[in-house]
Parts: sequence; structure tokens; C-alpha cells
Amino acid sequence: MEHLLKVAALPLDIAWSDRDENLYMAAEMARRLPRDVDVICLPELFSTGFIADLTMLTRLCDSASSHPSLDAVRRIAAETNAAVCASWVWCDADGAFTNRCFFVEPSGEYTFYDKQHLFALSPEARVYKAGSEPMPVVRFRSWDIAMAVCYDTRFPETMRNRPARYDLLIIPANWPDARRFAWEHLLIARAIENQAYVVGVNRCGKDDFGVYSPSTTHILDYLGMDTGECHNGCGGAVIASLSHSNLCDARRGFPVLD
Repeated sequence: MEHLLKVAALPLDIAWSDRDENLYMAAEMARRLPRDVDVICLPELFSTGFIADLTMLTRLCDSASSHPSLDAVRRIAAETNAAVCASWVWCDADGAFTNRCFFVEPSGEYTFYDKQHLFALSPEARVYKAGSEPMPVVRFRSWDIAMAVCYDTRFPETMRNRPARYDLLIIPANWPDARRFAWEHLLIARAIENQAYVVGVNRCGKDDFGVYSPSTTHILDYLGMDTGECHNGCGGAVIASLSHSNLCDARRGFPVLD
């Protein structure tokens, strides 16, 4: 039986430190999507942008006691009947800030992953705590889905498709055009070497760290080929239907993972 998974990647133009505006825009873009989308992907730190000021982080982060970004994403997932994957700022019980990626299902259940590799050339490594747990693999609508975040993409050993094999890897990012060539080729490499679909969902617009083109958001197949189509009527969303049977055929025919 064929198991198709329809994925939409939304290259949101993140409003700097304006959580309410970003949550509103993400919800509006999600509402414009086709009703049969299964997974909605949003960029890294989509609700705030890359904030390094500790006072602002304290005001805009989610925590166990207050989680406006998580609540908003849960509403999007329930309304669209699609899972939503994105990262935002989380404050742990010990007061440490993490760049936490969530996979939120329509039921409200969620799985999270903390970004392991912090970008040391920016303030991120000074104000955020690095994650130490490996990527989780989520079972959703007969697909095995993993997640990583932005700079993690440069470290293939942490994305190796073993021992828990995934079919789809989602990578929310804030990756500027100045390093576009690296971003796009690293995504291709991760797809080919892991024989998995890869979604690289990048922000668009600009911030203090650079300019971000909407065309740097990609949905790649297990051969590293672009399979997504841009839909301007859906706010520039990149959408693709992924075939599980084609993926399994490719793995059987060329079993490099074995």
C-alpha cells in the first residue's frame, strides 16, 4: 500500500523579536495551505528570530510554566490536522535557554530535540545551552520522521541514519545567503548518504546576520533532487508529496545503509 506524505515548508519572513506578529503570520500561512497537507515545517526560531539579549530572551521564551509559542503551534496543528515542526526559544528548569525543535501532532502530543551544534561565530554559543540527546525519530502517519536544526547540518555523524532509521529529516534553519552554496549542498549530501527525504526550511527576509532568500527552502528526495514546488498563492510555501514506496524501492535496489 502506498503511503504518501504531503509536506509544506513555509519560508517565514521573521519579524525580529515580535512573537505575536510571527505567530499570527505562521497561522495565516498555514491556513492558506491545501487541506490535505500532513506536515507543516517552519524555520528555526520562527517566533522571535535569533535573539541574544538575555532580558528579551526571558520575556519571549517558552517554559514549562508559560508556553505561548507551543500553544500557538498546537492550535495550528489542530486546525489544519497536520503536524507542525519548528524551533523556538525554550527556558529549562535550571534557567538555561535552548534552541528547541518541536514536532507537534494534531492531537497536541509533541516530541522535542535541542540543537546540539551551536554556531560559535555568532552569540548563540554564549547564550544558549547545547543539546546532548540524539535526534528522536517520530512515527507519524506510517512515516518515521527525525529533526535537526540549522548548523547541525554540518555534522553528518549526528544525522547518520542508524540505528533508528528515519524516512524524512526536517531541518528548520536561519541560514543566510552568504553561505547558501554550503547550505544547499549539505542538504543534498544528507539526503543522499542517509537515503531519506530532507526538508530544509529556511527563513526569508533579513536580520542583523544577513539576507535570506525564499528560494533557499528545499524539499529533497532520497537522491538529493529537489522535489518541492513553490506555491505563491500559499505565501511562497514549498510543497511536495513524498512516496514511501519509492523510498523503499530505492533502498532495496541500492542498499548502502546495510
